[in-house]
Amino acid sequence: MKTNMGGTDKVVRVIIALMFIALYATGTVSGTLAYVLLVLAGVFILTSVLSFCPLYTIFGLNTCTTAKKP
Repeated sequence: MKTNMGGTDKVVRVIIALMFIALYATGTVSGTLAYVLLVLAGVFILTSVLSFCPLYTIFGLNTCTTAKKP
């Protein structure tokens, strides 16, 4: 599994995940939407930790500057 996520992508995903968790924790969202956002938050955090996004592979994206070769 090659890394395909840059530092900016990781930070943005973690911030979005924290916002989703905060929406759930404050009760702003509830029901099915709350669980969907929690799952997305988990996926965002997991992909940030692994520095790999399967969707980037499918679409041929790579934002990791260290993985690119000149």
